[in-house]
Amino acid sequence: MSQSLRITVWNEGVHESTKDPAGMAAYYPDGIHGAIAAGIGGQLPDATVRTALLSDPEHGLGEAVLAETDVLLWWGHKAHRQVDDDVVDRVQRHVLGGMGLLVLHSGHFSKIFTRLLGTTCSLSWRNAAEREVLWTVAPTHPIAEGVPNPLVIPEQETYGEFFDIPTPDELVFISSFTGGEVFRSGVTFHRGQGRIFYFSPGDERYPVYNQPEIHRILANGIRWAAQPDLPRAAPTVSNPPRNWFDPE
Repeated sequence: MSQSLRITVWNEGVHESTKDPAGMAAYYPDGIHGAIAAGIGGQLPDATVRTALLSDPEHGLGEAVLAETDVLLWWGHKAHRQVDDDVVDRVQRHVLGGMGLLVLHSGHFSKIFTRLLGTTCSLSWRNAAEREVLWTVAPTHPIAEGVPNPLVIPEQETYGEFFDIPTPDELVFISSFTGGEVFRSGVTFHRGQGRIFYFSPGDERYPVYNQPEIHRILANGIRWAAQPDLPRAAPTVSNPPRNWFDPE
């Protein structure tokens, strides 16, 4: 990579103000997006990291922002339906054109993830503040570099199979939980020219995004997904003409 990476961290930013804001502020005083941005900034000191929220104009994901983003990180939970379809269209175009996408935790139900994967992306879950043990199953994968195996997350929401996603291109991490569930917690996909990494640890109730090992995984995922020297092939118009894809 011949240039510094440009990263955008997107968070719906709803829990911070509506669901135990005092409790969240104890470990995410700058919001989930702030914690993620600070963590990856420490791992990638030469990167440019910006944040965007659902409440921003165009959700903070206008054409110019995406054109200047090598990797987009997406955290959402309770406001998936509030994301404007025009913004989803725009993000999809840029992923297909080569922008990297990291989908985090309950972002598995986001419009952009379900659209790119073409399945419901549903799973089983419960929340009992149980221990999660993250096991590396692809130790030579770049996303696993420098990650302890296993990595223990003291408290976390429990996700379990079946996870309704297509067969991943690469399975990097599998998690086990105190209650016995197992889950494909770190998987990769390729769509168009874009690279996608889904990583499940990171519920808003627990300070998962404050763990240095999680910062390392996110930074590794960004490095893997980024293609800064690839000319972005995303169309620059919102509504291409009918013959856009017709052969000459």
